[in-house]
Amino acid sequence: MCFITHKNVPCVSFLYEKISKSKNVVDKRLNFIYNIIVKKFVNLQKGRTFIMKVKVVKFGGSSLADAEHFRQVASIVKADPARRYVVPSAPGKRNKEDTKVTDMLYTCYDMIKNGENIDEYFEKICDRYNGIIAELGLDFNISGELEYVKNAMCHASGRDYAASRGEYLNGLILSKYLKYDFIDAENVIYFRDNGTFDEEKTNEAMREELMQHKNAVIPGFYGVMPNGTIKTFSRGGSDITGSIVARAVEADLYENWTDVSGFLMADPRIIDDPCPISTITYHELRELSYMGATVLHEDAIFPVRYAKIPINIKNTNAPEDAGTMIVAETQGYDTEKVITGIAGKKGFSVITIEKDMMNSEIGFGRKVLEVLEDNAISFEHLPSGIDNMSIVVATDALAGRRDKVLSSMNRSVRADRVTIEDHLALIAVVGRGMVKAKGTAARVFDALASADINIRMIDQGSSEISIIVGIEEKDFNAALDAIYKEFVK
Repeated sequence: MCFITHKNVPCVSFLYEKISKSKNVVDKRLNFIYNIIVKKFVNLQKGRTFIMKVKVVKFGGSSLADAEHFRQVASIVKADPARRYVVPSAPGKRNKEDTKVTDMLYTCYDMIKNGENIDEYFEKICDRYNGIIAELGLDFNISGELEYVKNAMCHASGRDYAASRGEYLNGLILSKYLKYDFIDAENVIYFRDNGTFDEEKTNEAMREELMQHKNAVIPGFYGVMPNGTIKTFSRGGSDITGSIVARAVEADLYENWTDVSGFLMADPRIIDDPCPISTITYHELRELSYMGATVLHEDAIFPVRYAKIPINIKNTNAPEDAGTMIVAETQGYDTEKVITGIAGKKGFSVITIEKDMMNSEIGFGRKVLEVLEDNAISFEHLPSGIDNMSIVVATDALAGRRDKVLSSMNRSVRADRVTIEDHLALIAVVGRGMVKAKGTAARVFDALASADINIRMIDQGSSEISIIVGIEEKDFNAALDAIYKEFVK
């Protein structure tokens, strides 16, 4: 990133002075250049070097659960002038027995659907928000907004609308507390008629809107359908909103603040005190997230990945911790550990198809996959041999379709035998260092053999940054522990 001064780029000074005299800029090209200045540069004075980074910061529900956390968030935001755009989640749990506001809103929706009165329960939601406002000492009356939300929910506004109001209301309070502008996500985040995210329309609208605000709060989790109804991302979707905002402003960094200091090499509920991950690539994160690592929503990677914007996972309760940096690519890796992380999931089934001379039958694989497609089932992995093919699918996907899948497979490919086995778990061993380190796969298999664990399936992608093994669900915890201890001494 270069440094620019009034002396070496006189046109910048001219443009700044021209725009300063008139805020109503008509020329789109001039407006575009102006907003580059607004985004990147600050303190424009003669002879002074000036440059400013832009950071988008997203705070999770645990970081905004109460007034005390609001103060902590404000302290973090104000500590760095580059933190100009803030994406909040709805208030999370204040303690283990507490309920997240989003879950409370879902409950209200279900109560209305069942014909129940929500007055008393909705008052608990009002108390959460009014309590935060009162403890912060804000001169802000949110009762009108709360009443509007309640009435809209009672008049069939939809489940997504109900859930989205947690972020919307929290965003209003946070913007008031920070003295930042408020941008309603429904005005800048768009979905298509089929419910998929409209990335390009959103990016254009978001960029245009953010150019008009030096500082802003944009609530996470939701956007709007073409018919004007509210549509949410999947649970945890505020991470995606933060990524969308970061891409739109071409941020230098997307900070995602939560209640942990970044990613750990393994699940701390299974592995005692696992090592933290200092740096991880988008590709590695995608592999681990898919297998159950849940610090960041897996779809949050894509908007910033295209723009090669790094993500920093930070801890609101320990802001001085470095956290985990997620980057597009890096050459370095821990030569002692080799791997970056381990993650896994239970709940898989294996469909095994056996047929002599299967390998010479043209179109065999296509016919098999068509059966899955006809039953709306996606496959996870597809290991195969000469006369057999195994298809790993989520067990839940077979619910109510098991017999139909078996009969369709037999009829479609005239197999000698088709079986389904349940209770399979998958474990992914992920690391960019595996490409260069010899014997990594052998170490994984030896670790499992030493722990007396049988491997049911082996799969390694062409990128060579992950090895996936299938094991019995009963061996899941022991397998994770054995692999972790093999690589982390």
